[in-house]
Amino acid sequence: MAALKLSFLDLATVERESTVASALAHSVRLAQTAEAGGYERIWYAEHHNMPTIASSSPAVLIAHIASQTERIGLGSGGVMLPNHSPLVVAEQFGTLAELHPGRIHLGLGRAPGTDGATFQALRRTVQAADAFPNDVLELQAYLGSDLPLTGVNAYPGRGTNVPITILGSSLFGANLAAQLGLPYSFASHFAPQALTAAVQHYRANYQPSAQHPEPYVSAGVNVIAAENDEAARQLFARAELERIRAFLSRGRDVPLTIEQAEAIRDTPAATEIRSMMRYTAVGGPERVREQLAGFAKLADADELVTVHPAPTRDEQLESLRHGAPGA
Repeated sequence: MAALKLSFLDLATVERESTVASALAHSVRLAQTAEAGGYERIWYAEHHNMPTIASSSPAVLIAHIASQTERIGLGSGGVMLPNHSPLVVAEQFGTLAELHPGRIHLGLGRAPGTDGATFQALRRTVQAADAFPNDVLELQAYLGSDLPLTGVNAYPGRGTNVPITILGSSLFGANLAAQLGLPYSFASHFAPQALTAAVQHYRANYQPSAQHPEPYVSAGVNVIAAENDEAARQLFARAELERIRAFLSRGRDVPLTIEQAEAIRDTPAATEIRSMMRYTAVGGPERVREQLAGFAKLADADELVTVHPAPTRDEQLESLRHGAPGA
């Protein structure tokens, strides 16, 4: 049986009372740690107008991380295609592929990755999401080798065949990925509800393509790994509270304290937030390996995209190390 492939999703999180520059420097450390630990690849997600997330430009961030690492795969998890023209995305990732052959991956999402006002500031319309399937096909064509009927080519981009993955948290993405014969990645690390239904639909309806004769599934999973099981359980409790505090502080002039978050831990709103972390591996290295193997079987996944939501940067680095494939 083939070894389970583990990847890592990095949001380039900006800590309270810290800076974007510090967050990006930490992303370099995370990437180097993931490379040393045997992770398959790292994904960077496009978000906008979020002061705690510094990954708004995945292509730029990937270029920097690639220059600071040697071999680990680097991809967008994802580029929100309704925010961009397919030609520009092809040129960006085609450039990356030419600079770092064999290392670049392109994950595509249909959501805007932001709020309505910011979506307008991006000069996009709500109808852009409806064009997602056609935009994926157009982007594929720019990255392929066939001469387009329009006479428009992506330079760089043409002939690079950058691998494309469809991201999603519903049956829409699963169905599109199946129809186009593309890998599918499910965001079960924060939207666990439709995981099994989406993966089953994808595999049952998969149409083989030249690049991908077989279906390929990756699934998101949270990981809180530490030196031993008890330390990991304590870390997970703190991570839960931090997530409650962060989510329920949105829109407030004064953010909640951890003590306030603990006081409302069992309220309906907080319980719903905690349920987002349904799929979380918690423990020392051995226990985490067992839990990840169990989740991979449940999700019918070929690869797991791990997210390490430890409360501090040092603890996140340690979780990445203890949860590594070779740990």
